[in-house]
Amino acid sequence: MDCRVLSIQSHVVRGYVGNKSATFPLQVLGFEVDSINSVQFSNHTGYEHWKGQVLTADELHVLYEGIKLNKLNHYDYMLTGYTRDVSFLEMVVDIVEELKGANPSLVYVCDPVMGDNGAMYVPEALLPVYKEKVVPVADIITPNQFEAELLTGIKISTEKDAVEAMDLLHEMGPDTVVITSSELLSSLGDQYLVALGSQITVKADGTKEKQRIRMDIPRVDAVFVGTGDLFAAMLLAWTHHHPNNLKAACEKTVSVMQHVIKRTINYAKEVAGPDRRPSPAQLELRMVQSKGDIEDPAITVEAVLL
Repeated sequence: MDCRVLSIQSHVVRGYVGNKSATFPLQVLGFEVDSINSVQFSNHTGYEHWKGQVLTADELHVLYEGIKLNKLNHYDYMLTGYTRDVSFLEMVVDIVEELKGANPSLVYVCDPVMGDNGAMYVPEALLPVYKEKVVPVADIITPNQFEAELLTGIKISTEKDAVEAMDLLHEMGPDTVVITSSELLSSLGDQYLVALGSQITVKADGTKEKQRIRMDIPRVDAVFVGTGDLFAAMLLAWTHHHPNNLKAACEKTVSVMQHVIKRTINYAKEVAGPDRRPSPAQLELRMVQSKGDIEDPAITVEAVLL
């Protein structure tokens, strides 16, 4: 039986962000991916120039109606990332609710992209929509520390705070929460960043249990674009293959990321030449070249059970 994903994300002609970051890796892992492009840009906005079009909420609705009229609106997963527009985000929620009506076991994976390092880079009007409408219908959510703080109102300074925030996010809706990066201190030193995860699973006898994990991930001194989109897509894939084992799913997800990032930075440095800072074009993720690692990642980072 095919496993089908509806992914509503950005599209770029050149490079890897949004759907370009998610589609190929998911296809390689055996998923059928139907993409709706929330924007179509020449390249990501970290370049000096970019041009393109933005899909409106009405246009999104028209595309979805076409799928529905042909009775093709049966999905196993839905995946969303960066959105700047309130009405577009609300339309996404309508689609999720309708797809869950058609298939109650649909899993919605949401990366609530709002900001980083203490600053929002989407309009503030999106926060209440995420809190009140999006998170309640999400099954898997992948905020960074700042986004987890925005959604819960909890300031995360310790691992205990992070666990409290993840518990509150569970209460808001999702059974799986992964804080993809944080400013928490790693026991391995400042060359590592800490990611945390929590998953509620239902045992055979109907009782619920929580698995919580922590990962210390090596930092890389470069700015990559599209890594968050790749992370959410890989978490979708590996939680599908390891449904009740967040530790295994996160280890594979983070290991894929490490392989792709390492290959990218090595390539970028080589092309840029000695002592030169790589350009955005040189730092585009080496996705196709990482096909083998995406399919079968050697584990580079182990998760610790809390």
